[in-house]
Amino acid sequence: MRVVDGVQSLRSRAVHALLCSALRAGAERHGLRVVHYGAASNHVHLVCEAESARSLARGMKGLAVRIAHAVNRFLGRSGALFANRYHARELRSPREVRNVPAYVFGNARKHGAVVSTLLDPCTSAACFDGWAEVRGETTWLARARTWLLATGWRRRGRLSIRELPRGTPIGSGSSSACVRRRP
Repeated sequence: MRVVDGVQSLRSRAVHALLCSALRAGAERHGLRVVHYGAASNHVHLVCEAESARSLARGMKGLAVRIAHAVNRFLGRSGALFANRYHARELRSPREVRNVPAYVFGNARKHGAVVSTLLDPCTSAACFDGWAEVRGETTWLARARTWLLATGWRRRGRLSIRELPRGTPIGSGSSSACVRRRP
């Protein structure tokens, strides 16, 4: 979900705290579960599970409204926060699902954000339990329930904390992905 031009960075300390609070409050609503997130300066990536296309649409709309109200109130602004509707892509294979956390957790570094630690603090990377090198903390968003997002992706191996989106070297430094439960 991309924000409109002129809005303070989603990675700034205060705005990121509001984003986290809104994500926690809206992580499991309307049949949508937000499992992971990654914030860049002008957009946020979400890894979600949805029970249906309708659940995805309702949940994302509610989440966007929740985030917009919090951020707009803090910044003393009104109007649309998000530039357009979210872009969703249904993930269908363990390989696709395994690649998504590397992309979401490494996206800011890919776009040149200076990240002083390997686990980006503006993502849910610290809560991810699929790292090869470190143990993730307790999940603070929704817990994955679908086979693909909970365990199926692990068939392709755990992620390295140094693994980044393709074409992004370590040290260099911008959707939501959804796993839908089949009826």
